[in-house]
Amino acid sequence: MSRLVLVSNRCTVPRAGSAPGGLAVALNAALRESGGIWFGWDGSIADSTRRVPQRDDVDGIRYATVPLQKRDYDDYYKGYANRVLWPLFHYRIDAMQFQPEFREGYRRTNEYLARKLMHVLEDDDVIWVHDYHLIPLGHDLRSAGVDSPIGFFLHIPFPPFDVLRALPGYVHILWSFCAYDLIGFQSDNDLRNFIDCIVRGTGAVVDDDGNISWGYRRSRAGAFPISIDPREVRDMVGNGRDVKTVRRLQQSLHGRPLVIGVDRLDYSKGLPDRFLAYERMLDRYPETVGDVVYLQVAQPSREDVPEYNALRLQLEGIVGEINGRFAEFDWMPLRYLNKAYARPTIMNFLALARVGLVTPLRDGMNLVAKEYIAAQNPADPGVLVLSEMTGAAQELDSVLRVNPHDHDGIADAILTALKMPLDERVERWQQAHAVITGNDIFNWAERFLDQLRATARA
Repeated sequence: MSRLVLVSNRCTVPRAGSAPGGLAVALNAALRESGGIWFGWDGSIADSTRRVPQRDDVDGIRYATVPLQKRDYDDYYKGYANRVLWPLFHYRIDAMQFQPEFREGYRRTNEYLARKLMHVLEDDDVIWVHDYHLIPLGHDLRSAGVDSPIGFFLHIPFPPFDVLRALPGYVHILWSFCAYDLIGFQSDNDLRNFIDCIVRGTGAVVDDDGNISWGYRRSRAGAFPISIDPREVRDMVGNGRDVKTVRRLQQSLHGRPLVIGVDRLDYSKGLPDRFLAYERMLDRYPETVGDVVYLQVAQPSREDVPEYNALRLQLEGIVGEINGRFAEFDWMPLRYLNKAYARPTIMNFLALARVGLVTPLRDGMNLVAKEYIAAQNPADPGVLVLSEMTGAAQELDSVLRVNPHDHDGIADAILTALKMPLDERVERWQQAHAVITGNDIFNWAERFLDQLRATARA
């Protein structure tokens, strides 16, 4: 079997014996099967870069990593990736901050990463590139003479044409995709947006099966909804109930039902609207006052980007207003934690919650939604309230789906979830759990790689 080479923006070499997350578990399994290697930025900033990547072997997996120079980090990562592509692909043209030097840094850094990757490639490799940071990488590899199969998977949404063309030079981004043999998206909606964009932006011809003719190249595009390892989540829950932090949370509830949200601190997650919707519930349904606890874990993210600090201050203001209005000496309606917790702790927090509140304004998939389902007790499961603007909502049709901008609708859904009888909760949970187990993270990786190899041979 051909060797697999994974390429991602960040490639963190784990410590021996550490427990990686669900995506890393699946990709590591694929690497072990084919004897592959994982390549990417090591997260460090250096005055000068090494001639060849640093190689490490941990738990049977090979890693090849490189540093970035400060200018590349600022222009490529902080600039184009996180202040241009991230907001644009989440439909936030208003938040996009395009600068020509950001675009130049994006192209320059992708060329640099392609050059470094060439040091570890072999002739019969299968290359799988991940996410929006690295869209031009396939083109740079082709320009360097690589004719191996190359696939690309986008983990975030793909915008419609009228949003994408707000980006100066968007046609260059579209043409970059033609270097890939297989291009994967989270949902059918993202796939439709992509096809419409390349047809209107490049003149590509696409048939009903997703086969693309770019004139001189052939590609294929498809939807490959990413998932989780539900067994891993259940193991974390089963092994973590005695953790001191989890016990403290459970005891602090005093029997009250828990509503939980777990997100990175990011404007795409809809946290201000979510908080205001919870406040609306307390206003409209006085019986919930003093009887429900909402815990929001907002893990710090991109703290050196000004927009994220502004969001943090906005959220702290809303939390203060809600708690100031409704709190009693023995009850706090909204517990807001802007800190990170270990993944097993988070899985056990999810398991304790009667309601999972996942309401991003836009999300490629949102794996927290699937983790919430997997963490629940099958005999007494909670209820997921899920934004219809996520990829997960296209798969999990038995959950309570809401418009993330509709405060009244979210408030009503939370109350419905809190009052839902056990038999209905079990039935809805069983349907959602069947979807997750039927397409777990291992099936996702296998299906993409099988199609990549088949497409490259065609």
